[in-house]
Amino acid sequence: MSWARLSTVLAGLALLVGAERGAWSQETLKVAIPQRGAWDAGVAELGQRGGIFKKHGLDLEILYVQAGPESIQAVIGGSMDIATAAGVSAAVGTFAKGAPIRIIGSEMIGAPDLYWYVPASSPIKKIDDFKGKTVAFSLTGSSSHAGLLALIAQYKLTAIPTSTGTIAATITQTMTGQVDVGFGAAPFGLDLAEDGKIRIIATGNDVASLRSRTVRVNLTNVNTLQKRRDTIVRFNRAYQETVAWMYSDPAALKHYGEYSNLPEKIVLRVRELIPKENMATDRVEGIEQIMADAVAGKFIPAPLTSDQLKELLQIAK
Repeated sequence: MSWARLSTVLAGLALLVGAERGAWSQETLKVAIPQRGAWDAGVAELGQRGGIFKKHGLDLEILYVQAGPESIQAVIGGSMDIATAAGVSAAVGTFAKGAPIRIIGSEMIGAPDLYWYVPASSPIKKIDDFKGKTVAFSLTGSSSHAGLLALIAQYKLTAIPTSTGTIAATITQTMTGQVDVGFGAAPFGLDLAEDGKIRIIATGNDVASLRSRTVRVNLTNVNTLQKRRDTIVRFNRAYQETVAWMYSDPAALKHYGEYSNLPEKIVLRVRELIPKENMATDRVEGIEQIMADAVAGKFIPAPLTSDQLKELLQIAK
């Protein structure tokens, strides 16, 4: 065999081995996500569909749950590596009880997506009318739960917080009178509002304590962070790249429409409903307010110390 021929064969083998290594280098991460179809909670799903996580050597196995507390328990138990969009109050409270979890990023700052609504025929017209009424949230410890407790505290309501599970299940329970006031997360349910079937009474922006603090976080367990820190760093980088792509590429909206099954007119509004700045992932904002709200909501008996916060907040970059 001539040298030229041998060189060509060797080059071909090198390309083949490189391709196989590329395939083998895809590392699996198991990710738990609440409220399937949500824009902000859908970052991992959309980034997976858009090939961004693959570019960072990651293959995500996604499990959908009703709300953040379920995903936190899955991470604690080790069946999942990462929980995204978990309520920060639940994360803080669970950590304070000794759970081996660490926050690796902010998921949502403020609550522009959160809202409370009633059927169009309901006599409830304003927030003050929530007094004595059942008001929905997903699960105990979720961001919708913490948001409702903050709403009740600010407006001094005697409302009755009622767990209703997923947003879809909440719509059914609200429209059939099983609960007086439903909760939603934009863009879910906005088509019902536009069609005159529901009326939105309040939003997360009506709750002062929620406006400038982190309300949901991404987290992992101590074992995963210690043994796979590089993997968590790559996850965070892919996550941030996905957020930027979601607000710049029309293809992201196409993927989101297919993922959420929402009407196109609602999909096209999602970027204005949930501004990009609310999805800054590299910092947890409003620590003092987070502590105050967690204490008021009885998630923790007292604010975490500076040493505890340093231990809890492990944003890998």
